[in-house]
Amino acid sequence: MAKLLVKLQRYFRRKPVRFFTLLALYLAAGSLVFLHSGFAGEPTVTGSQHGPGAGEGPGLPYLGVMQLSRGFKAAATMPEGGRRHGPWFKSTSKEPAERGKAGDYGSTRSRVLRGRSGREKEEDRARYVGCYVDNTRRRTLRGVSFFDYKKMTVFRCQDNCAERGYLYAGLEFGAECYCGHKVQASNASESECNMECKGERSNTCGGVNRLSIYRLELAQESARRYGSAIFRGCFRRPDNVSIALPVSQLMLNMSVDKCVDFCTEKEYPLSALAGTTCRCGFPTTLFTLHEREDEQLCAQKCAGEEFESCGTAEYLLVYQTQVQDNRCMDRRFLPTRAKQLVALASFPGAGNTWARHLIELATGFYTGSYYFDGSLYNKGFKGERDHWRSGRTICIKTHESGQKEIESFDSAILLIRNPYKALMAEFNRKYGGHIGFAAHAHWKGKEWPEFVANYAPWWATHTLDWLRYGKKVLVVHFEDLKRDLFVQLQRMVGLLGITACEDRLLCVEGQKDGNFKRSGLRKLEYDPYTPEMRKMISGYIKMVDTALKLRNLSGVPDDYYPR
Repeated sequence: MAKLLVKLQRYFRRKPVRFFTLLALYLAAGSLVFLHSGFAGEPTVTGSQHGPGAGEGPGLPYLGVMQLSRGFKAAATMPEGGRRHGPWFKSTSKEPAERGKAGDYGSTRSRVLRGRSGREKEEDRARYVGCYVDNTRRRTLRGVSFFDYKKMTVFRCQDNCAERGYLYAGLEFGAECYCGHKVQASNASESECNMECKGERSNTCGGVNRLSIYRLELAQESARRYGSAIFRGCFRRPDNVSIALPVSQLMLNMSVDKCVDFCTEKEYPLSALAGTTCRCGFPTTLFTLHEREDEQLCAQKCAGEEFESCGTAEYLLVYQTQVQDNRCMDRRFLPTRAKQLVALASFPGAGNTWARHLIELATGFYTGSYYFDGSLYNKGFKGERDHWRSGRTICIKTHESGQKEIESFDSAILLIRNPYKALMAEFNRKYGGHIGFAAHAHWKGKEWPEFVANYAPWWATHTLDWLRYGKKVLVVHFEDLKRDLFVQLQRMVGLLGITACEDRLLCVEGQKDGNFKRSGLRKLEYDPYTPEMRKMISGYIKMVDTALKLRNLSGVPDDYYPR
């Protein structure tokens, strides 16, 4: 090491120009990093109390509606048979000989009983189906698979499969998780599914070539999937079906795959199965997909696949293909400078980035930001680099909550989210990025308690300040936006001065997730909030609820209060 340093010293003595050049580059790089960190710093927090303010309502000039184009672009599909590995899951598979070392495969009665008791605990999110034979050449569950030879649990497997919209989750070898839409195998003895889960010894996770299978409850936030297609539901046939779904094909050997593939080839985003007829089209005012029917009305077996349903002539089973609906994908800057500045205000973690995505699709115009985030610019938010006063964007993202900052805007959309969810989302963003996750060390360490102590009061003062100092404030609850996107987005677009085109809003519903939704791979399996934290946060919720009602607005949703 000493010889190397001596050589470098002699080299730079002979060529001092290179030494000073390297030094100047190093200092310049450091200066750029410093300037960027100062420009994209944390917004300020104030402790102002609430008070009376202006009501809500539109007041912006009409900006026109973008012309809708009809071009289509097939998105990349996820390989059906391939394995996908999340950050917590090891991608190395074990041969049967190695698996034999992983645990004791003896059929002990105590393990079976423990497995049954564990299954009873899982009934609120899934129903245990039974123990099934699994064949490595022809899998019982043929969707994606995950492996964790240290921390696999029943909950983790169910959560992973539910996030991807699968109907069934199966565990094998104590550490392997398989997902699928149907079970294609024969039953095995319950005593053969007796291996302890690697992450919880109180439960069992299948056995040697034996799957413990659960049917998942589908009342989840995530959409149900069938391969690369998203299940949209069972719907009554529209009156003008040939106009609403203009392309059709008779398929005597009908299956979900065949109809989805046909509509994908024809470049349509919707695939509707009507018995032996496959129909393709778009979501439009003639076929909005807003009035779902009981799935039993569509439960007629497919002629080409006995385990699948293919709908009837009167009730259509609808899937969304991987074809991108381009009717709402065109975006640009405002053609003329905006006369008013509209804020899209929210507490961090309340879904501001997602709301920007929806507004851009619904209006066709870019949104701006009070800050600069290079990662968001790279992901398509082109208004991120504009100064927030440029007037070229339809609205401005901000987390600010001071009087001076709030009064800089002429009107605002105030997005409010359940503080328990918002705090966790912002903590994940702070330590894991926009779609990443904080490490368990952060949750278990001092970072989480300090974060809650500092940010929970800000959740309340942020809303109270905007209600007090905002000039025209439209309150939108994140939960209402998720539950009824079409109606809430209409309200938001109305405040922005845009006449909402219904077909464009229906297009947004099909593209609503964007690239800013965290997967379920690393959801916490425990409650990070202590009783003291909950008591403090409940007080802030009541404070915000009272302030909203004083302005004749609906209070916070009921699910803000933990049961």
